[in-house]
Amino acid sequence: MVKIIGDELKNIPWQDKPEGYEGVVWRHSANPIIGWNPTKKTARIFNSAVVPYEDGFIGIFRADHKNGKPQLHLGRSKDGLKWDIEDEEINWKDETGNDYQPNYSYDPRLVKINDTYYIVWCAEFGGASLGLGMTKDFKEFTRLENPFIPFNRNGVLFPKKINDKYMLLSRPSDSGHTPFGDIFLSESPDLVHWGKHRRVMSKGGSGWWQGTKIGGGAIPIETTEGWLLFYHGVSGTCNGFVYSMGAAILDKDNPSKVLYRTRDYLLTPEKDYETTGFVPNVAFPCATLHDAETGRIAIYYGAADTYVAVAYAQVEELVKYIKENSELVYGDDIEFR
Repeated sequence: MVKIIGDELKNIPWQDKPEGYEGVVWRHSANPIIGWNPTKKTARIFNSAVVPYEDGFIGIFRADHKNGKPQLHLGRSKDGLKWDIEDEEINWKDETGNDYQPNYSYDPRLVKINDTYYIVWCAEFGGASLGLGMTKDFKEFTRLENPFIPFNRNGVLFPKKINDKYMLLSRPSDSGHTPFGDIFLSESPDLVHWGKHRRVMSKGGSGWWQGTKIGGGAIPIETTEGWLLFYHGVSGTCNGFVYSMGAAILDKDNPSKVLYRTRDYLLTPEKDYETTGFVPNVAFPCATLHDAETGRIAIYYGAADTYVAVAYAQVEELVKYIKENSELVYGDDIEFR
């Protein structure tokens, strides 16, 4: 039996699978949970990250302001579905206490490691690159050294050290919005010095849904079968990119090796809030909440670069599906270097 290794989370958002539905990931019936103009100064919130906190939930949200520029905002919720988003963006300080505001910031991931919450996002550093910051109380936010040089996106920290090293997934890219569309893994003893880079997963496969590029999504979930990673795959069409959701299982001790990977997407833009918006045809996973006791997983994803939506899965059913419908791409199953 497949188990999530972690804490119980009894107040996780949840809906049972609709009767007659055959997929292993299903949508929240009241999607989207965050819509247009959620605060006075923000137009859209999407591609955001949440974690359990105190007696509810807290999140770091990508908020595109009404001048078009994205920044990170803090949000709180009692049930994980109705969110109170702060109108002012997060105020960052550097490690000496001086202001260190990013010019722009988007697509955050949020993870707790020991007693510290870490945020990885895309920031300007001579071009799109990864920003890294931390907080212990969601009142004071400290920006750390940028882990990599440009161009890079989709930074995803593992929720614990592996072999006494921090592990960070990323997707190197060009200065625009694509090529170099593979997921890489880097390690660090101290969150400052990064090396031992490995290619984890490559775009491609026999289908087209992940043929243009792929990128890490939510923080990996530790299970008895390995690390469960939700990721996005992108196909190029005559009308632009289409972002769909897939999943992989990575080796628990050496997550640069892929054990299984979805041949077909788990979820693709179909609903109006996914196909119509500021950027149509996007389902972009960024976070999960999960309960080790029941195996329930709530997946938070950005829809059409406009909305926040939620989907659900059950870990045993999902992992069984991934294993039975797996297709690896060249280099996935080895320590590619």
